[in-house]
Amino acid sequence: MQKITESSSLHNDLDKMSTLELLNNINQEDKKVALAVEEAIPVIEKFVEELYPRMQRGGRLFYMGAGTSGRLGIVDASECPPTYGVPHGWVVGLIAGGDSAIRKAVEFAEDSREMGWKDLLDQEINEDDTVVGIAASGTTPYVLGALEKCNERGILTGGITCNPGSPLALIANYGMVAEVGPEFVTGSTRMKSGTAQKLILNMISTSVMIKLGRVKGNRMVDMQLSNNKLVDRGTKMVMDTLNISYEEANKLLLEHGSVRAAIDSFGR
Repeated sequence: MQKITESSSLHNDLDKMSTLELLNNINQEDKKVALAVEEAIPVIEKFVEELYPRMQRGGRLFYMGAGTSGRLGIVDASECPPTYGVPHGWVVGLIAGGDSAIRKAVEFAEDSREMGWKDLLDQEINEDDTVVGIAASGTTPYVLGALEKCNERGILTGGITCNPGSPLALIANYGMVAEVGPEFVTGSTRMKSGTAQKLILNMISTSVMIKLGRVKGNRMVDMQLSNNKLVDRGTKMVMDTLNISYEEANKLLLEHGSVRAAIDSFGR
C-alpha cells in the first residue's frame, strides 16, 4: 500500500532554505490541515452519535496509539477532568510501551499486535466502552490488533488516520481520515498528520462532553478550580451569569466548589 504519509515532500532542498522560507513553507502546508479534517466531519459526526449514548450509560472512551499519536491521545484524555470536571478514568489514553513511552520512545513497542488488547484487558474493557485507534500511517500493529479484538466483542471502534484505504481506516467501525498529503519533512508525521489528529481528538471530546451536559451556554461550568487563573475565570462566570459583584461571586464559588454549583445555589 502506498502511504501518503511516507511519500516525498513537495518541497526540496530544505537545508538550503532561509529561516523565513522554512517558516513560510511549513505554514503553507499547515493551511491544508483544517480543510482535510473538514472532509472527515460526516464520519466524525456518526462516530460521536454512537459514542454519546455509550458514555451516557457509563462507558469510557479509550484512545490508543504509538509515538506522537499515542501522546496526542494522552494529552486529550488528560485535559478532560480539569476542563469538564469528569472523573479520571472516564477518558483514557494508552500508548504503546506504557507510560515511560510518553517522554522517551520505547523501541519496537508498537510492533506487537497483542499488546494493545492486553493493555485494554488491564483496564477491564467492556461493551459499553469505546476505543479510538490513532495512527497517521494507519498500519500500527499495536492499534490494529486491539481494534480487531474490540470488533469481535461488539465494542465500538473509531480510527484516526491520514492514509485513506489504510488497515486502520478499514478495520475501525468509523474510519476518520484526514488526508493532509506529504509532510514538509518527508515522513515526519508529528507535523501535519499530528495536527490533524489533534483537531479530530478535540472535536470528539469537546462535542461529546457538551452533549453530556458538561458545558452550559459556552462555559466550562464543571471545570476544576485547580489554580488562581481558573478561580478567577470561574468567579467571572458566576458574576456575569448572576449579575452580582466579583466579591459575592468569588465567595459563592469557593463555598460551593464549582461554577455550576455556585449558580444553582443562588437564591436558595
